[in-house]
Amino acid sequence: MKRLVRLIPIVLLINCQQMSSDRTENNQNKLANSSSPYLLQHADNPVNWYPWGEEALNKAKEENKPILLSIGYSSCHWCHVMAHESFENEEIAKLMNENFINIKLDREERPDIDNIYMDAVQVMGLLGGWPLNVFLTPDQKPFYGGTYFPPEQWSKLLQSVSEAYTNKYEQLAQSAQQFAENLNQSEAEKYGLLYAEEQLGTVDFDSSYETFSKRFDTNWGGFQRAPKFPMPAVWNYLLVYSQLSQSSEALEHLQFTLDKMAHGGIYDHLGGGFSRYSVDSEWHVPHFEKMLYDNGQLLSLYADAYKLTQKPLYKEVMNGIVTWLQNEMTDESGGFYSALDADSEGEEGKFYVWRFQEYKDVAGKDFLLLAEYFDVTNKGNWEEGKNVLRMLESKEAFAEDMEIPVSELDKIIDQFKAKAISERSKRVRPGLDSKILSGWNGLMLSGLCKAYQATGNDEIRELAIQNAAFIQKELISGDELLRVKNEEIKGYLEDYAAVIEAFILCYETFHDERYLSLAKRLTDLVLAEYYDEKEKLFYYTSNQSEELIARKKEIFDNVIPASNSIMAHNLYKLGLMYDNDVYKKTALQMVLMVNKLIKQEPEYLSNWAAISLKMILPTAEILCVGDSAKGQMKELQQHYLPNVVYMSSTGTSQLPLFEYKEPVNQQTTFFVCYDKICKRPVHLVSEVLEKVHEAK
Repeated sequence: MKRLVRLIPIVLLINCQQMSSDRTENNQNKLANSSSPYLLQHADNPVNWYPWGEEALNKAKEENKPILLSIGYSSCHWCHVMAHESFENEEIAKLMNENFINIKLDREERPDIDNIYMDAVQVMGLLGGWPLNVFLTPDQKPFYGGTYFPPEQWSKLLQSVSEAYTNKYEQLAQSAQQFAENLNQSEAEKYGLLYAEEQLGTVDFDSSYETFSKRFDTNWGGFQRAPKFPMPAVWNYLLVYSQLSQSSEALEHLQFTLDKMAHGGIYDHLGGGFSRYSVDSEWHVPHFEKMLYDNGQLLSLYADAYKLTQKPLYKEVMNGIVTWLQNEMTDESGGFYSALDADSEGEEGKFYVWRFQEYKDVAGKDFLLLAEYFDVTNKGNWEEGKNVLRMLESKEAFAEDMEIPVSELDKIIDQFKAKAISERSKRVRPGLDSKILSGWNGLMLSGLCKAYQATGNDEIRELAIQNAAFIQKELISGDELLRVKNEEIKGYLEDYAAVIEAFILCYETFHDERYLSLAKRLTDLVLAEYYDEKEKLFYYTSNQSEELIARKKEIFDNVIPASNSIMAHNLYKLGLMYDNDVYKKTALQMVLMVNKLIKQEPEYLSNWAAISLKMILPTAEILCVGDSAKGQMKELQQHYLPNVVYMSSTGTSQLPLFEYKEPVNQQTTFFVCYDKICKRPVHLVSEVLEKVHEAK
């Protein structure tokens, strides 16, 4: 495919028209009636923005104008920068209004559209990112794009594109057609995926681990790179691998990474929760936005790690995430908001950083010790005079260095945090993206289930049950899932996958079969509307969704695992729980379809690697029956068992595996089964653990 040659300015097309119809009475553009916080941020721009929809798309065809599609999200720092520099600039807005139909899109509301045009920009050989600005023909085919542009460069680009559209339309349209054809290439063709009817053979997972380990950062954890993203799916795979392969080296690096992230400035040591990534290799200076999806996954990861290690730090992190969730991210209806902005008062991180004197005033008599503990200096440990709180060593090591008991250090830190949080609360808060997304709520609900399993904290239990009820009431209509609360946007595969996973975990954690029944109903809808029989994978959008220029599949695990890999996990677990061969076969076919890629790029298919490993090794079906089944299962789930499904019943059950399973000697009884073949029934959690470990 030819790359699009940089557009050469020739003659600027000026198409002066009356724009009054594109503004409201309050001189706002067509975004004024949006519910998206991101779109509302642009409602007062002099740019005549439209939301994505028939009005804007038809207008582009009627007036034969190119579409300028600008995509971002509310907590995106560089989106704000470009908005202030260019979209609020009257002269630049005039260029945009006269020559383009301008569409502003919230990528979190419409990831289906964002995925298509992000791929398009990358096919052009350009860097992707947000803000994403893409130029389209009136029939939505992309012909040029990019991310952030400084105002002078943006103005020149607008003129160049307009002139090219007028004077070199045939050449431009040909390029657009080529890009559209590339976008419609199937994933199987693009990545050379071949399906063969066979059993999943033994994969050399030790070799995959070696591929991982060559990239490990042995100084700061994670991989050797900057910026650094937490990538929960990668470290979850390492946790699974470390236990199923008994690799002490893998477990050691996993813990080292989790420790360093928890010590770094990417974690908010006062309010709890993780920022999206650190700009450096040391987890020190974050890009200060906080996303629900990151924190939901990290809550799951730290919960599982705590189950295995009982490390106090991991429990502190879990409690911090939950505190942040309760204090800053929970709607009164029980839903969870999407994100917190990086900026406040137009400055990145201003809410979170500390200047030396203000820190000293809060720390009081313990200032010297606390300054050492959180690496606060007069010069600033980040930009001039600014400090991002971080720990350079563990609490235990620091207490030893200072020759004080850990309990005394805990007391000093707790007192400081209470004062510092109070002082910080007086600052102007970062903006809140109050959208409530079903998939991201699903990720956090899974994290809460894992955290409750790990800690038995009833406050976490209530938060999880409240959120599960919210999803059922506000985000599920019949058997259909909505993407956004109060918006008629049908759920995407990532929404279904994450919510199904969460309801499976709700069943395992709270022992109510209604959660599992709902997970099954949603799964059946996904199989009916999203599945591609030919490629044995799921489309990102339903066959009932708006028709776009391409219908994509999500394969690669990223900061959120691929929706296909999550569905493979879901189908595998549901297949075991319901003894459903269709589910189990579909999950196996999915893994076989991407098996070659798993071997080649395990880092980018880490969630796939995890399910592949679980399929190859024996998966335990642990059933508990009897009056105290819930309490016994709660005790068992405090232990980390990476390859099991949990099923319990205090009475009758509709699940087929419970047939002929009765309490033995009128005592609550565990059955540990593999492929429905059960070992001798036992009564104690310790006996269950022995039987599971024997099967490794």
